[in-house]
Amino acid sequence: MRLQDLSAALLDLDASHRLRRRAALESPQGVDVVIDGKEYYAFASNDYLGLADHPALVSAVQQGADRWGAGSGASHLVAGHSQAHEEAERALAGFVGREAALLFGSGYMANLAVITSLVGRGDAVFADKLNHASLNDGCLLSRADFHRFAHNDLAQLERLLSESQAPTKLIAVDAVYSMDGDVAPLPELLALAERYDAWLYVDDAHGFGVLGAGRGSLAERDLNSERIIYMATLGKAAGLSGAFVAGVKPVIDWLINKARTYIFTTAMPPALAAAIPVSLRLIREGEERRERLRQLIAVCRERLPASCSTGSATPIQPVIVGSDEKAVAIAQILRDNGFWVPAIRPPTVPENGARLRISLSAAHEPSQLEALLDSLIPLLTA
Repeated sequence: MRLQDLSAALLDLDASHRLRRRAALESPQGVDVVIDGKEYYAFASNDYLGLADHPALVSAVQQGADRWGAGSGASHLVAGHSQAHEEAERALAGFVGREAALLFGSGYMANLAVITSLVGRGDAVFADKLNHASLNDGCLLSRADFHRFAHNDLAQLERLLSESQAPTKLIAVDAVYSMDGDVAPLPELLALAERYDAWLYVDDAHGFGVLGAGRGSLAERDLNSERIIYMATLGKAAGLSGAFVAGVKPVIDWLINKARTYIFTTAMPPALAAAIPVSLRLIREGEERRERLRQLIAVCRERLPASCSTGSATPIQPVIVGSDEKAVAIAQILRDNGFWVPAIRPPTVPENGARLRISLSAAHEPSQLEALLDSLIPLLTA
């Protein structure tokens, strides 16, 4: 695209209320933030347990930098893999009850790694239509036959699986869907994976730390199988950055040898890896935080109008308004009232599915949430 075409396309995005602009925080991540010199109650981040600025994690990163330096300096397979990475991977595998785990710089890189390493031309991948973009990109880049099924539609998925003659099949789903806040039917998905000899790849970015006493969506449902490959991010409830994949040891060994987004990138800074065991301890000891989340979720489910709420039982509480213009306008009014709540528009969500995405944290005070809802609900019926 030429420069003049880019400029015109940006103007079109702006006119359609879809131009994205970044807001620069002038404070640490938290429920009270400062942006452009103004203080807000923030309902925007995925810091579900309120750990991103926890003193123990800050100290762990500082001590990690003192011990290991600022950067890793190389890829894991060259010279960038440290004892800090080793210890973090062992701790993560034990925490989620898998044989082994592998660290990645982001969940996006992890999703691309798993899917492109396990399936290729002639194979088949089956993905929920509401999957995160990174899962879709992994499916496309794998060059496997890409089959999408309607959201949580097990009957359609089974039909697609039964019709496939692919030698390797992989089902890819989010455990908790990032824009609707609903959960995948993981036991039923695993039953289909077993019936049709498929891998089940579970992206638990929004369940890890919150569900299953913090151990994630698989623990919530007491699921364990050699054919499950589990991914969770460390930049949401865990309060840090990066991601990990966990599963049986042959899968992890295969990724070390074949995953391009692992092999051809610099390793996560060891200072961050050194803080992971501290994050896991905070998650393990965080039942009081999770109980506070459950209480806040209950308030949203009780007060938000059923006409625009999905009834989510997770910290993701979408308020669907439909129109891009209306979503942006409501977000601006809330901002003027001191609340930072993002307007989410296509292509992140389906056409006519624009929404306010209320993201709850255990660090929110009940009074902060009640104040937000007092400001928001009249705007939905105006």
